[in-house]
Amino acid sequence: MTDSRKHTVVLDVMGADSGEVGIIDGGVEAARSVGRTLHVILAGDRAIIESRLGETENVPENVSVEHAASMVPMHMAASDGVRIKDSSIRVGLELVRDGKADAFVSPGNTGAVMGTSLLTLGRIEGVSRPAITGAFPTWTGRPTVVLDVGANADGKPAHLSQFAVMGSVYYSVVFGEESPRVGLISIGEERSKGNELIFNAHKLLNNSKINFVGNIEGRDILSGTVNVAVTDGFTGNVILKFAESIRPFLVKTMQRQIQTNIFSRIGAILLLPFLRRMRSRFDYAEAGGAPLLGVNGVVIICHGASNARAICNGIKLAHELASRGLLKRIRDELVTNHFGRNNGTTSESQNNRDGIIHSS
Repeated sequence: MTDSRKHTVVLDVMGADSGEVGIIDGGVEAARSVGRTLHVILAGDRAIIESRLGETENVPENVSVEHAASMVPMHMAASDGVRIKDSSIRVGLELVRDGKADAFVSPGNTGAVMGTSLLTLGRIEGVSRPAITGAFPTWTGRPTVVLDVGANADGKPAHLSQFAVMGSVYYSVVFGEESPRVGLISIGEERSKGNELIFNAHKLLNNSKINFVGNIEGRDILSGTVNVAVTDGFTGNVILKFAESIRPFLVKTMQRQIQTNIFSRIGAILLLPFLRRMRSRFDYAEAGGAPLLGVNGVVIICHGASNARAICNGIKLAHELASRGLLKRIRDELVTNHFGRNNGTTSESQNNRDGIIHSS
């Protein structure tokens, strides 16, 4: 159920590859289109933000500015970025931590956003590692949610089990599916295929209370065989980067084919509306951003090259997750699926070996 109260989303304006102007414009557009249930705080250099707002017509009243003296450059290592105390990332996340905001959105340095989120907000109880969640288009019309797509290069079986729970809750909250189908990405559907991580993760998932349907292959992501696909961050990031290459590949291929003869040009004109719809299916701006699930707050990581439309959609997603109580839903599910006898034991030493945080 959606909470109709006003929710505040902090937007990190600084450090993105696309520059501050489009980021600010996206924040203003989100505030304008959502209306009274949203308050957008633009975190960054006050002079830069207010200069752009001064050039913008009809800035809505539900936009405000929070000054941050520094930013984290894209090229900076995450370990260095988290040390900048007055960065726009740190300032924005502290507003969430202190209860002055409900969500945080950033197109900035991904590593710094993840690291600062962990240090500032901490993990949800029961979560060993957070996961970045990506939504992939399918021919069924409903996306496949994949996690982790980059937060953890490696992982333990218990981490993947936790990702499955969080992904299942996320899908239920955003897409209204009461019991999402969850699959484990492997090199074959058979239980006998995979590596040690997959074998042991399969056992945990099979004994959990989520709707686990078994192993899936990479081809099942775009086919919509499952609603949620679970993997480690290394594999997930490879899948994500490959998916990002599909859109430019299709565009370039169609451009070359259109130039071959007059009949191809005529056919392209007739198919133009369809081609535009197909191109938008793989456009990251449509999704807006990827939630960082597992930290104790709603955090959305946007593409570094995000335009105003992508930022606007990222803020709308953050507002939706905050208003639908995503964090509470994840906490409740983790208690059911990870603190009970299925996935957690009363032995603290065993839980430590498995990477499970147990609460009696």
